Amino acid sequence: MLPASNRLRRSDDFRRAVRSGRRAGRRAVVVHLLPWGGPDGVRPEPARVGFVVNKAVGNAVLRNRVHRRLRAVLAQRLPELPDGSLIVVRALPSSASASYDELVADVDGALKRLS
Repeated sequence: MLPASNRLRRSDDFRRAVRSGRRAGRRAVVVHLLPWGGPDGVRPEPARVGFVVNKAVGNAVLRNRVHRRLRAVLAQRLPELPDGSLIVVRALPSSASASYDELVADVDGALKRLS
């Protein structure tokens, strides 16, 4: 479970991360990263993560499974994420048939490419 301080909640934050951030795609996910852009000397808040799992992934059961798995993957990687960054993980339709290990590999590969 992601702590409340690490969750993206506002649609403006999602929009900013997707439109202005860098993007890295893999087979099952696309990760958007918008690094901290605040003034120097101000301590940034922790990294915040949001997920987009639309109906193209499958029915509600599959979407919820994919969302839970992605949330677990990102919860383990929170200490490695840059402070103040906004991260949006968008699940692609192939994520419905991907195993947990494949999702881990895809998220790690995308994050490594973005850092």
